[in-house]
Amino acid sequence: MEDLKQQLALNGGPKTMKKEFPWPIFDDKDIDAIVEVAESGAWGNPDCAGLVEQFERNFASYCGSKYAVSCVNGSVALRLALIACGVKPGDEVIVPPYTFIATASIVLESNCVPVFVDIEPETYNMDPVEVEKAITDKTRVILPVHFAGQSCNMDALQEIASKHKLRIIEDAAHAHGGEYKGKKLGSIGDAGCFSFQSSKNLTSGEGGIIVTDDEELYDMMNSLRNVGRVKGGQWYEHHNLGCNYRLTQLQAALLTTQLERLEEQTQKRNENGLYLNALLEKIDGIRPLTRGHGETLHTYHIYIFKYDQSKFNNLSKREFAAMLAAEGVPSFMGYPEPLYKQPLFREKNFMCYAIPEAVDYTNVCCPETERACYVDAVWIMQNTMLGTKEDMDLIAEAILKIQRAACA
Repeated sequence: MEDLKQQLALNGGPKTMKKEFPWPIFDDKDIDAIVEVAESGAWGNPDCAGLVEQFERNFASYCGSKYAVSCVNGSVALRLALIACGVKPGDEVIVPPYTFIATASIVLESNCVPVFVDIEPETYNMDPVEVEKAITDKTRVILPVHFAGQSCNMDALQEIASKHKLRIIEDAAHAHGGEYKGKKLGSIGDAGCFSFQSSKNLTSGEGGIIVTDDEELYDMMNSLRNVGRVKGGQWYEHHNLGCNYRLTQLQAALLTTQLERLEEQTQKRNENGLYLNALLEKIDGIRPLTRGHGETLHTYHIYIFKYDQSKFNNLSKREFAAMLAAEGVPSFMGYPEPLYKQPLFREKNFMCYAIPEAVDYTNVCCPETERACYVDAVWIMQNTMLGTKEDMDLIAEAILKIQRAACA
């Protein structure tokens, strides 16, 4: 028993996985594109034209959408889409609590009220049943997150939105290239928002973009990201309460070359995810999130599995995640708590005046989200999913090594 425990990397033994998984991935083509812009001196983007406009067209085409509006980051993308959808102070927007804070904080920034609904236990995506329960006469938008790159149940959400005359804004920050029933994520709702932050599957360090088929939404978002200017207007003519949220030519150059790799990388992540699922399903106490809910291409921005500590001699999730990371698997525990438990929401540090005094998040409880945070979820990051099948084998081997040591 002691020998098995000494073999764990956390206790000084050899790592199961010795390979590094660099991110971002780039080559001379990316460098040449940046150098070309740098040498041109045209680094900025005062008219949202040039390389920025070309990238927007390319990305919209890739998503199967008519229009795309780039901006400084994914958080701003969500905010621009929300405001363009016409929300008014005090309106309610339905969001999941198992997501990055921007999904909910941009709702507050827009003087609206985030309404948290629980996630499905099998996918960690917004539960349509809970969405239906949460709708009031103040609800205006459903904001689903394609969490970890697995598509939400868009058929059910669209049916609800149509029934109640609501807008859908897809948070596709994890979902570049993912598909639901053959349609690219982000292109299904009224608007779809993406992030190009450094960890994302398509990255320029920072940046964001919104895709839509709605010309009216496009025109408003285009104006809002460019200090309120409008098509056909003058440079010093401002019609809407916008700001300078423009992407730079340098970022657009990098994104253009990176986009050329995205489909191949997404297919690779999806293939490895399916293979790793088959491996981990055989390990007692390990259960990958399920497939078969409409996703036809999963981006695996995060590979998530559920951990049952009772099958590991009651080794806590924290201890297990630390051991797995020590074995060389790029992994961790995921979100430590639901969004509604953040001080921002519990203490109502909103700094805006349109949120009704009666709004109180201290009594919110989403059981499936809390279970994911405190008990079940372990994450493996997306760059790992670009490895080989042998790398996936090593992930399973590392988990079995920990289990043998724990149960010895």
